[in-house]
Amino acid sequence: MIGSRVLLCVTGGVAAYKAAALTSTLVQRGAIVDVIMTGEAERFIGPLTFSSLTARPVYTSLWDAPERIPHIRLVREAQVALVVPATANVIAKLAAGIADDLLTTALLAARIPVLLAPAMNDAMYRNAATQENLRRLSERGYAFVDPESGFLAERERGVGRLASEEAILAALETTLARTQSLAGKRVLITAGPTREAFDPVRFVSNPATGETGMALAREAALRGADVTLVLGPTHLDAPSGVRTLRVRSAEEMHAAALEYAAGTDLVIASAAVSDWRPETQEAQKRKKGDADLTVRMVRTPDILASIGAQKGSSFLVAFAAETENHEQNAREKLQRKHADAIAVNDVSNERGWGAQRNSLTLLWGTDGRCELGEAAKPVLAARLLDAVQELMCS
Repeated sequence: MIGSRVLLCVTGGVAAYKAAALTSTLVQRGAIVDVIMTGEAERFIGPLTFSSLTARPVYTSLWDAPERIPHIRLVREAQVALVVPATANVIAKLAAGIADDLLTTALLAARIPVLLAPAMNDAMYRNAATQENLRRLSERGYAFVDPESGFLAERERGVGRLASEEAILAALETTLARTQSLAGKRVLITAGPTREAFDPVRFVSNPATGETGMALAREAALRGADVTLVLGPTHLDAPSGVRTLRVRSAEEMHAAALEYAAGTDLVIASAAVSDWRPETQEAQKRKKGDADLTVRMVRTPDILASIGAQKGSSFLVAFAAETENHEQNAREKLQRKHADAIAVNDVSNERGWGAQRNSLTLLWGTDGRCELGEAAKPVLAARLLDAVQELMCS
């Protein structure tokens, strides 16, 4: 943990005093700790305690050194944000995107992993609203150190006691390792659909949004990688901090992918590329007539096969969207395209297209298999990269 930059966010719960002991341990282990406190946290413990432990200023307001824009600077300088304790109120604000103080404003601007350690009364923790907020944050990629069951401040017993310092430190070390696990690596990701024009207003495409590929790009960047995202047409915004090349057709994606694939450590081909295009493209909108229309379709460039043929030492991960014989078809594609691994999912009845959740299975070799399960796409992206990194190191 020596030299690690940690942004510790202390909120207004009784367990705030435990954050002081945690700060001392982090400093003793060599971490550089900046502390943000909410006004409610100051009712339980003073900023002087944390500034004495860290030998650094403690930030309590958006107007602390406003010329340095603290809510942006603090999250840019840190590797991870740790919220201890995370009260029901702050969890609800984060889930709703409310930014009404320094802490919530900073976390809204965070491009770094955020780890929350909830602590509250058992009834508050089990409340449906709190559980829904936790679920929403999990789907956005927030990580948690679950509270323990035990004696609570209200002299009751139940779930809601702040996790032990050992559990918080273990989760923090895992998160810090994640932020550096792809440091120095070059990653190329293709994402989204392609559009193959028939005339200026009509095209052949599919329902892909690129959300899975963008989640992978965001996760790889969080892990320290130099990421290039080749993104087909989508209404979604590209992830911040990622070099993004916007393309429309399979030919454009093919050219961009081959240009950036050379010398990369990892290529993830998650794009849903149209396999055919109209042989000719009308210069003007074709008017509707009484006669039927026959359009000759021709193959588009095979991006995955082209990358596979010249991948060298790059680790190539393919995607297979199947409606039947999922694993059999995916394994055939794995071998045919010279990929190192392939992620397969069921897209029958438009399952997975544009949805917030998906399910994936990762296949490799003749019988390698890892079930990634069903989850929100940011969560699946993290699981996929965990599995891929393990394969790259084996």
